[in-house]
Amino acid sequence: MVSNADGQTTKTRRTVLKYGGTLAAGAALAGCTVEDDGGRQSEGDMTVSMPPVGEVSFEEPPETWAANNGSWADMGVALGQEPPEAVYLARRYHTQYYDDIPGVSVDGSDIDSLWTSELSVEQFLSLGEDVDVFVMDPNFLVGRSKSLDDSDIEQIESAGTPFFGNSIFSRGYEWHDYEYLSLYEAFEHLAKLFQETERYEAFESLHEQFQSNLESVLPPEDERPSVAIMWPQPLNEPTKFSPYLIDEGTSFKQWRDLGVEDAFATTDVKDFHNNRGRIDYETLLEIDPDVLLLRGNEAKTATEFEETVLSFMRNHDVASRLTAVENGDVYRGGSLYQGPITNLVLTERAASQVYGVDEELFDRRRVADIVAGEFE
Repeated sequence: MVSNADGQTTKTRRTVLKYGGTLAAGAALAGCTVEDDGGRQSEGDMTVSMPPVGEVSFEEPPETWAANNGSWADMGVALGQEPPEAVYLARRYHTQYYDDIPGVSVDGSDIDSLWTSELSVEQFLSLGEDVDVFVMDPNFLVGRSKSLDDSDIEQIESAGTPFFGNSIFSRGYEWHDYEYLSLYEAFEHLAKLFQETERYEAFESLHEQFQSNLESVLPPEDERPSVAIMWPQPLNEPTKFSPYLIDEGTSFKQWRDLGVEDAFATTDVKDFHNNRGRIDYETLLEIDPDVLLLRGNEAKTATEFEETVLSFMRNHDVASRLTAVENGDVYRGGSLYQGPITNLVLTERAASQVYGVDEELFDRRRVADIVAGEFE
């Protein structure tokens, strides 16, 4: 349930879905796209498009939906929609980020996880009876699951609930051989699906102002730190790390916008999405980044993180010799998945972590107003 700034529930419309126009699954998974403006309205129905799924037609904007991840879930919330019924991994949709926005909240316990140990056609057919659209990239499902293939995607869509999504959080997957979308490009596509372009435009304007505010607090390039973004294994007492190289994916947007130096960029370390590899403390010590940014710890507060992960590293024979550990510059690295609201929260937090910025860089009340439909 999404609440507005006055504590009232945001109303949405129940829809009647008409499947029609989506590219055949085999073609979509080969990377085919339909080129248009991303959405058009014709008498009696509406048609929207997004690579790789192409065109999808609806009689009305969908109300109930499932999302690939927290990026898309957050976009929907920003557009004034009810939260998705399910996401790929519910524990990675960090709804506590909304605690920073007055009047906006999402109960994550109401959102189901699609992934437990595998995916199945039956699972999607059952979910399709309750939702109007799967806001997710079918290529991601096939690429990450051993039990789904192109024909399964076609079977799921033929039952009447189409896919509408693009994997945007990373650019390290070999199967993603079609157009990538930036965060706000994807957001605009979803706004056309929900017929909420005014809300999108209001967020776009807010984001432009935020970028201007961010630019004003950035230090000169030669004073910006080198950072290593990693997933620690295990989370609380890490001895190995899955490394991420900063690319154009949305999960790195805050670090690109902050202009930090990628500590792995000029090394032989490969991106985890590309080869699923890990590195150890000895490799890290050779590189010795100024700042360590550890993902997978978003359920912890800053204090909890320091008392567990950082405390362990300070007492580790090798980790304790790292410059970042010595200086206490080891932080939660942010979620893999971020939409327009969570990006604002995470970027402001990141500016505080790496540059010591202690001021608010975006208007929280304005965010709440847009979610509530107040555009001025």
